[in-house]
Amino acid sequence: MPVETFSQFQLGDILVRYRIDSTRNSAPEIQLLPLSRSQELATQREFLDAPSVVSLPEKWLPLPAGNLSPLVQLRIAGELAPGGFSYGRTSHGVAAPTALSLKDQEKVSTADATCIRTTLATTNSISILHELSHLKGERALRCRTTLRNVGTDTVTVEALSSFSLGGITPYATDDAAGRLKVHRFRSAWSGEGRACKDSIEKLHLERSWSGASLQCERFGSVGSMPVRGWHPWLAIEDQSEGVIWAASLAHPGSWQMEIVRQGDQLAISGGQADFEFGHWKKDLLPDESYQSPEAFITVTTDGVESAAERLADPLRQPASKRAASEENLPIVFNEWCTSWGNPNHQNIVELAQKLSGTGIRYLVIDDGWAQRSPQALLQENGDWIVCPKAFPKGLKSTTDAVRDQGLIPGIWFEFEVVNEGTEAWEQVEHFLKRDGKPLQVGTRRFWDFRDPWVHEYLTEKVTKLLKESGIGYLKVDYNDTIGLGCDGAESLGEGLRQHLEGVQRFFRSLRKAIPTLVIENCSSGGHRFEPSMVALTDLTSITDAHETPDIPIISANALQISPVSKNLIWAVLRDSDSMQRICYSLSATFLGRMCLSGDIARLNEEQWTFTRRAIQLYNELAPTLRDASFRRFGSWGDSYQHPKGGQAVRATAADGNTLVVVWHAFENPPSELRVPLPTDSAWTLVEELSEHSDTAKIEGTTLQFEKPTAWSGGVVVLKSSR
Repeated sequence: MPVETFSQFQLGDILVRYRIDSTRNSAPEIQLLPLSRSQELATQREFLDAPSVVSLPEKWLPLPAGNLSPLVQLRIAGELAPGGFSYGRTSHGVAAPTALSLKDQEKVSTADATCIRTTLATTNSISILHELSHLKGERALRCRTTLRNVGTDTVTVEALSSFSLGGITPYATDDAAGRLKVHRFRSAWSGEGRACKDSIEKLHLERSWSGASLQCERFGSVGSMPVRGWHPWLAIEDQSEGVIWAASLAHPGSWQMEIVRQGDQLAISGGQADFEFGHWKKDLLPDESYQSPEAFITVTTDGVESAAERLADPLRQPASKRAASEENLPIVFNEWCTSWGNPNHQNIVELAQKLSGTGIRYLVIDDGWAQRSPQALLQENGDWIVCPKAFPKGLKSTTDAVRDQGLIPGIWFEFEVVNEGTEAWEQVEHFLKRDGKPLQVGTRRFWDFRDPWVHEYLTEKVTKLLKESGIGYLKVDYNDTIGLGCDGAESLGEGLRQHLEGVQRFFRSLRKAIPTLVIENCSSGGHRFEPSMVALTDLTSITDAHETPDIPIISANALQISPVSKNLIWAVLRDSDSMQRICYSLSATFLGRMCLSGDIARLNEEQWTFTRRAIQLYNELAPTLRDASFRRFGSWGDSYQHPKGGQAVRATAADGNTLVVVWHAFENPPSELRVPLPTDSAWTLVEELSEHSDTAKIEGTTLQFEKPTAWSGGVVVLKSSR
């Protein structure tokens, strides 16, 4: 197959090549190259020449060594099924290319952005617009696909990609045996962001000897909890060349990513889960359009952590879009682990008085503030009537008292669901349904956010209460998934997509109604820890790990998924805690947004003095942490609940003149925990937050923690002599 470069563009420090088969007018493949390595490409073989191949009958020869992967993966119902033994595993165009033809390509530039717009057409009267955009200051490219039915008949779409990259790796002349690694992040409740690294061979993605078989690794998540099993994140590393290609997907529902191979080079793609994986198909009526979820893609030579930082760039909220109270990572106190679902006016006011003047900004009233029946364990979601026993003068009296102490009051809601025992439970016509019956998971039914009545009801119950009560911080929880989807559309998956589009529309209506409102994204911790929800909200509860030993590990994991300014980290302080334990808990919060809870009112003088010092240091370092670059060192073993070893995370300020090192020692810590320091300057240790003040020492170009005690931790600040 003769391959030539149709066009290429420099977007930031990335060179984008559009490659085509020069013998036919087909869709081009997108290949990303680091600009610094764009002139070092290998000459790739055109045909296979192994003995097992050349001995085949002459009429079958020559066998091509490679193939192109089109920049859009599309499947239309009724089309030819994919070949290469792949039907049921993938609809990827390498196996069964939809007849895509290239129509046009243009570059559109403004002062702040550049977009490459590629137009394709199909034999099914579908016009396809593929947009690859680079925004000023970002190191990742934004990618999405829009379909339009330009024909006279309805067309049913069963698969559509948000991104598709090919040509991995362009630095090998053959199939790059033993050098390609796959990086992903697994997720589970209270165990988010576990990094996985597998060889292509281990995943059984070696090319077949003749290329007759298509190999595919398809993974993703199904339902309304998109981070349940995997994060929508993928990277491929060429270890021999030190080049990493990476992608993430911004979608609140069912999604999939694929690693595909038929020839020498790999292709990766991702988007909304297709009909086979997520029961999604959509009927496009004449002149109707559909746009895929947005994806972010990048390439770098600076390692996997750098690739992760680059993908997080689009999630960094510019100052112009942040609430004024969010400027320097303000600290949260959430009383969930204080009252365990039993807040009332008196204990909230006492907390506000205790926290006044400490540097804590938000005081959040969690689950338990609304009226519930005696047999209910916690909230009865749906009616949202303030409990008169707990708040006899209403919420406004309590929130006014909180504001009088210089704090911004917050509150918890799980407004997407309804529990039995409420009056709302009887509003069956406004619930999501499956097979004509209300969709119920455990004790929850789900409002249908495609229904205007639901938006009106929740505007009255949620938005009005927030306004009238003077609440400035909203924690939005969501504690179960609706699975494949719901009735009311051409497929369960399309019903799910439309519903979640309505959910996000309600989030936006809250922001419009109360521009100063700060919104926390929580879904049993990290089940909605994906780019579209992270970008939509001010901060995200990354986990429900409140008092577990793995909090530092999960917190460091989160830095590879989302900006530090977004990641809420719990430090639950108990009056029974040793000073070592208090320091262990507090120091982990320097890896994200500090969120305190627990027995804050009962801490003794020593405990409270140390906590106040940690709060002060965090506030001092917040501007540095907000824009820092993070690197992680150490090892902690396979178990999160029983970690062994030690971890240190180094944050480098944007100007390079300050380092913040957050360290933790687990069971059986090493005799020495080492952190390399940048060699372009001499460093001075200026601040240390730890149980002992002489834990850290600088030895040459290394920061060393000698003989750290098991289950200890701390924070070290260093300044450059420049």
